[in-house]
Amino acid sequence: MTSSTKFSLSFAEELIMIKPASSPPLFPLIFSSSHPLANPLPSRYSAVTMDFLKPAKYFFLLSAILTVISIVLVFVPGPRLSIEFTGGTRMELKLGNTEKVASDVVAAFKTFKGEELNPTVNKMQNGNFLVRIKGISDETHRALIKDLTTALGPVNEVQYTTIGPTVGETLKWRAGQAILAACLGIILYLAFSFRKIPRRYSPWKFGIIAVGTLVHDIMVTVGIFVIFSRYASFEVDTLFITALLTILGYSVNDTIIVFDRIRDNLFLQERNQTFAEVANASVNQVWKRSCYTSGSTLIMLASLFFLGSQSIQWFVLTLIIGIVLGTYSSIFVATPLLVYWNKREK
Repeated sequence: MTSSTKFSLSFAEELIMIKPASSPPLFPLIFSSSHPLANPLPSRYSAVTMDFLKPAKYFFLLSAILTVISIVLVFVPGPRLSIEFTGGTRMELKLGNTEKVASDVVAAFKTFKGEELNPTVNKMQNGNFLVRIKGISDETHRALIKDLTTALGPVNEVQYTTIGPTVGETLKWRAGQAILAACLGIILYLAFSFRKIPRRYSPWKFGIIAVGTLVHDIMVTVGIFVIFSRYASFEVDTLFITALLTILGYSVNDTIIVFDRIRDNLFLQERNQTFAEVANASVNQVWKRSCYTSGSTLIMLASLFFLGSQSIQWFVLTLIIGIVLGTYSSIFVATPLLVYWNKREK
């Protein structure tokens, strides 16, 4: 063996014996021992950090009080309905004299000699006056504008709408039908979707409780806006009914996210685990997702409320209140009710 061959072999042996220097991993976040993917996945229920069922009685009490108060407000004093439901005439007036107040406009309407109009006047944020009176004819309308100009100075009629009482009653009936149909459809849909859960649990409970929390969300929202209708220019109109139906869909979506996770976990339920433990673990797994989704939606709605057109501000505010209530009820009301119902039957 030549000297050059010996040198090559000795050099190769040295290379083999040299330990390569430790180089940083290509993806340090993945291979780092502190990253969750570097360690075995935890148990399905080891992520439980909060007990959402323990304070349930306090949330039940709060929700019950708010719902009862809202139901009372619906009847006494009741919401102020727009002419779309009651029939009548609505006028938006812009006065040349900006120093005039609502009482001046009411006095001007009462001096009208044609007929008794029983005006309701509210000053809007833009300085215009929103006036509601009983239905009048075109001839009476022209005479009224002429009389108001004499009493108040220059009057610019921005909006004028007249709806008959028959149309108003029809719209009121159809609005109620739309909400009832939506609730019934949600019950049937959830009962069908949850039909394959373990037999010891009834799929109808999921649908009924989901609609029960929806009633809570809708009633509390309506109660809040009854107060607004008495102290602001808000009136219950078809746009408000549209907002309530939107809340129904959004709120039930939050509830279904929680119930769907409960359904998945029921198939993995161990013998020593109660339904309450499974439900609480399920809420822990999804509550952040619900809050993040609602939070991003609220950011968009807040932008619309402060920067959008004044004509949709009440609509947007209804959605904001409804989404907040829907997120709250899906986490703190719906799941504890489901657990309580199953515990009662055992």
